[in-house]
Amino acid sequence: MEPGGLEWLLVPMQQLVSWGAAGAMVFGGVVPYIPQYRDIRRTQNAEGFSTYVCLVLLVANILRILFWFGRRFESPLLWQSIIMIITMLLMLKLCTEVRVSNELNVKRRSFAAADSKDEEIKAPPKRSYLDFDLNYFWHWSKFTDYLQCVLTFTGVTGYITYLWLDSSFFVETLGFLAVFTEAMLGVPQLYRNYQNRSTEGMSIKMVLMWSSGDTFKTVYFFLNQAPFQFSICGLLQVFVDIAILLQVYLYSHYPQKPVSHTAHPTSTKAL
Repeated sequence: MEPGGLEWLLVPMQQLVSWGAAGAMVFGGVVPYIPQYRDIRRTQNAEGFSTYVCLVLLVANILRILFWFGRRFESPLLWQSIIMIITMLLMLKLCTEVRVSNELNVKRRSFAAADSKDEEIKAPPKRSYLDFDLNYFWHWSKFTDYLQCVLTFTGVTGYITYLWLDSSFFVETLGFLAVFTEAMLGVPQLYRNYQNRSTEGMSIKMVLMWSSGDTFKTVYFFLNQAPFQFSICGLLQVFVDIAILLQVYLYSHYPQKPVSHTAHPTSTKAL
């Protein structure tokens, strides 16, 4: 085959591979949550999944989008953040509905002060407008409370970013916080598994997909010369995934007695 003919074949192949890698970056991050979402919907039990995972990813991807305004990185990474935010909101909605339907304690917990018309409240609430009780933070009774919290965080961080957008130090720090927060993605699940001394209820498929996706993502960062924050924190994320997989092995081969949380059951739940 002539060199010109070979080049004619290689160019579209390279373009196809590039499109495939970009598509994997955009949608690959949400794939691990599909089996977990289906398991929760099928069993109507969300105890094995920590919704603090959703919190970590929401914060990380909101910060990453804000980082894009200061330093324009590749558009697939931007679209990945948008798709991930939508996915995490859907996960939160399902987990909240399932948990509330199974919860015996019907006392209303909210991000904003409860409406006096709420049937569960017999008297006007005697507390401040925002409920930041650490025992119940991110453990609210309605999906709208989570949505209000996310919108408040986005508005505050967006305003701060607008004021400091001309500072390269602020922009680089923002980028580091975004990817470092994402690198901590598996830590809530790691802690929850340690707390329960078990990985029961956690989707093993989800963790395996986490590991393969994070490995692919880290290699993608290095090959495409993404900002150094992305590459370093990508490696950290892979190490956390490996630690969770070690928990799966240890707790399945050497079962341990779960830690009792009878004293304050609601304060120890990650949901």
